[in-house]
Amino acid sequence: MKTVLISGASVAGLALAQRLHAHGYAPTVVERAPAVRPGGHAIDVRGAALTVLDRMGLLDGARRARTRTRGMSMLDGDGNELWRSTEMTYSAGRLDSDDIELLREDLTALLHRNADAHTTFLFGDAVAALDQTPDGVHVTFASGARRTYDYVVGADGLHSGVRRLVFGPDAHHLRHLGSYVAVFTADNFLGLRDWQIWCQGETATYCVYPARDNTELRVTLGFRSEPLDHDHRDTAAHKALLAARLESLGADTPKLLDAMRTAPDFYFDAMAQVHMDRWSRGRVALVGDAGYCASPLSGQGTSLALAGAYVLAEELGRSADPATALPRYEERMRPYVESNQALATENPGEGPSEESLERAKNALVLGEM
Repeated sequence: MKTVLISGASVAGLALAQRLHAHGYAPTVVERAPAVRPGGHAIDVRGAALTVLDRMGLLDGARRARTRTRGMSMLDGDGNELWRSTEMTYSAGRLDSDDIELLREDLTALLHRNADAHTTFLFGDAVAALDQTPDGVHVTFASGARRTYDYVVGADGLHSGVRRLVFGPDAHHLRHLGSYVAVFTADNFLGLRDWQIWCQGETATYCVYPARDNTELRVTLGFRSEPLDHDHRDTAAHKALLAARLESLGADTPKLLDAMRTAPDFYFDAMAQVHMDRWSRGRVALVGDAGYCASPLSGQGTSLALAGAYVLAEELGRSADPATALPRYEERMRPYVESNQALATENPGEGPSEESLERAKNALVLGEM
């Protein structure tokens, strides 16, 4: 049985583990965190990715976990309501759509349960070095352990360690989109009930909506900026930066900044995309954000991750020869990736048109089961 090491217990990594097992591979997932990461904002599954969930037997579970938002309000920088809608939200799109919005942690929980029985998980570790040979990839882990696999796949996000080891520094592949964003969980001290609020100032914004039967809030804070020289793991510095950049924003900003300081699941990073000429080299491949991050501005990062995992596993199932399987994976995915990455820059500050999103989310034809 062929073996595959997947770096990252992400949406892409967990989906890939399940699909590779279905095609006769023995998957191992290594994850730096001590468990599948909690928290995160609401994400969307659309178009071809809905078919992927259906074929994995997870579509009904995803539908049961979907958010129950009734609509949204848009406020100006002083907290005055500009408009409201019960037909759409910025995070989910049209509320009468067949698309599914659910919390990221609910989707990863579904994927983890689906993959757990046939996947080896190595939590609290990471890939430190890779040495490829014609017959396999010798992996040295941060723990010092050494093992050999037939394939290695980087599913480890925007700042992929596997990508740096094989393709070089982040600066060679990341394209900054002009802003930074933070996401965290808080108690529902605003008393919101199935309603999303956006507040937009000149250079800063926030979005807040309830979760878990209106007992929690998911908070997104953001600001526009040119690229900053910062350590993407320095949480204290990120919180101080956000407090400074959002101090002029009105409405509930002071309360949200107070909640941010003690948030248990704080995440901060640039809005950026990954652009690469190729997503594989030898027996190492990239999937999801590691290879072709579209950014949250596209609304399609999760769908790209699910579809990419499905197509990569399908091609490895057809041929165990990397010279055949990996170019075919890239050939099939490239037009779909490019269409969805374009959504992030189509209408800066406003989001893509419904027509563009409809085309992009269906711009991939999956093979028969």
